Amino acid sequence: MLVRVNRKPFEVTLQGLSSFGGRKPRAVVASIVPSKPLIELQAELERLMQRIGLDPEGRKFTPHVTLARLYDASSQDVADYLSVRGYFPSRVLRPSASCCFPARASTGGGPYVVEDSYALSP
Repeated sequence: MLVRVNRKPFEVTLQGLSSFGGRKPRAVVASIVPSKPLIELQAELERLMQRIGLDPEGRKFTPHVTLARLYDASSQDVADYLSVRGYFPSRVLRPSASCCFPARASTGGGPYVVEDSYALSP
């Protein structure tokens, strides 16, 4: 079904570092500025996955790039790290494809292996 997705390439802007997990931080991430093409692509993919019988994603879509997985880090440690080393200048990327990464039952979600890649149509 994913091969039928027909989207034009669009820009993705990485902007700033943050963490996921609140009081129990689990990852340092580069935030992606939500854009209409990105939100529409995610919504289409979600609809397609539900159409084949998968449960809807229970979490709100938060576009990001995971930079580090955290184990036993305190929220204070992460806040200190980000305040000292967290400068991250904005970067604009123009992806040419979307990739399918399967969820694994391992700690931290990895290893990440591209199962398939779907070109965005020029």
